Amino acid sequence: MDKAATLAWLRRISGDVATAVLQRLEETLPWYTEMPPARRSAVGLVAQAGISSFIEWYEDPTGTPSIAADIFDAAPRELLRSVSLQQTLQLVRATVDVMEERVMGRGDQLRESILLYSREVAFTAADVYARAAESRGLWDARLEALVVDSILTGETDEELPSRIAALGWHGHGEVSVLVGTTPPIFDVDQVRRTARRLGVDVLIGVQGSRLVLVLGRAHAPGREPADAEGELSFGDIADALEPCFGPGHLVLGPAMPALVDASRSARAALAGFAVARAWRHAPRPVEADDLLPERALAGDPLAKQTLIERIFRPLEAHSTDLVTTLWSYLDNGRSLEATARELFVHPNTVRYRLKRVSDVIGWDATGPREALILQTALILGSIGPKDAVRRPVRRSRDGRR
Repeated sequence: MDKAATLAWLRRISGDVATAVLQRLEETLPWYTEMPPARRSAVGLVAQAGISSFIEWYEDPTGTPSIAADIFDAAPRELLRSVSLQQTLQLVRATVDVMEERVMGRGDQLRESILLYSREVAFTAADVYARAAESRGLWDARLEALVVDSILTGETDEELPSRIAALGWHGHGEVSVLVGTTPPIFDVDQVRRTARRLGVDVLIGVQGSRLVLVLGRAHAPGREPADAEGELSFGDIADALEPCFGPGHLVLGPAMPALVDASRSARAALAGFAVARAWRHAPRPVEADDLLPERALAGDPLAKQTLIERIFRPLEAHSTDLVTTLWSYLDNGRSLEATARELFVHPNTVRYRLKRVSDVIGWDATGPREALILQTALILGSIGPKDAVRRPVRRSRDGRR
């Protein structure tokens, strides 16, 4: 049979072949039968376009690039999001199988042409999906940068949750922000691989020389964080991610209950990053709350509020003796004996009160770094409230000032 006769025969049977292909899809591909009618129809259009395009290609093989690409123009764009590359290749295989069965006995040349064309279609499909993935990756990167910027500036809106969901955020639990320097060669994939290994979600923001990671710890719905055995703290997570940052300070913001509240953690981390150099021996990473004195001196209102609310007010509400003892202890260079002499009490009483201070607020005044934090809190608390407890007035044993 010559080529013209073969082409005429192919055009006559094209409708029957398309019907047979759809029947084969229903019989062999479960995902096809589970599709909504509109999507099944779109898949059918792709199969039909493939058969028609093969006939055109068989007539003029030099048109391979454009004709093969035209197959996927027959389907709506949303089909790329609902049908995977693997499923598309299964569709191509089913179509080729039906075509081979129909051309059986029509000569090896026609069969070889079908196989050659199916290869071109497969490569074209891979190219279409690769371009779609690249476009989606660029869009995701822009959306991720927008979300991170919204968190850093605190300018969140009602669309933030939907944008976060579009990025595949799975976290149901706490969130913290980690701020450091961008390395000379930044490997985004390494950050994401490390985050997956740790079982946390991550949003990445590169702002010039500054690298910002928004970290989310996922909990199953209805499961409290305390129920998770062996769960990593944000400090442990920051330690694991530390090699992904460039040289310099690395600051971890406090944990927040949800991603929509992450702006508070971000503000603390950014403020801490700005003043971290003022602590000569700051660890890497360092928690933003460990930099509260430096942040307060730099004018950070959040640090001032945190120091007053977490240290000064709880001590003041618990006992004025604790505030007085802490003031005296810090003013006397953390000397138990000097504090005891000033307050006319036994050193063991001073020791007991300092332990009570630690029990109430969680900070230990006997350590040099924590002593600085506590002294800053006392100063800010005394400046702020009008009814604040006054510092103890030094008196001699005879009662004179």
